[in-house]
Amino acid sequence: MTRELRTFLTFQGGAATAALDLYRDVFDDFELIAIEHYGHADSGPEGTVKVAKFRVANSEFSCADSPITHEWGFTPGVSLWIECDDEGELQRLFDRLSDGGRVYMPLDNYGFSTRFGWVGDRFGVTWQLNVQ
Repeated sequence: MTRELRTFLTFQGGAATAALDLYRDVFDDFELIAIEHYGHADSGPEGTVKVAKFRVANSEFSCADSPITHEWGFTPGVSLWIECDDEGELQRLFDRLSDGGRVYMPLDNYGFSTRFGWVGDRFGVTWQLNVQ
């Protein structure tokens, strides 16, 4: 029986800590549930994130700094959908997450939503932001 489904974000080059700091700063409800760092005798660089578990918008995520260099990064083909309570929150998240990142779809009315935007943060994680 499947017990749990959680999104796992794999960072490279020690970026997990910076990403967690960004998400803590951007999302009012961010909660760091647990974090473990690589130690001196571990396979990853000492002090980088071995595994972390955090919560945003009532959803749990895990992340880590991969000790292996991968030929891939994040792709906008898979993104995180955030439903905002109001346009002020939508604008704030859009501005903060796109800072140093990339705008895929600027905030606008696209027919399926009166106010929607799609951004990639500076780490390459993509976020679809919406207000109903």
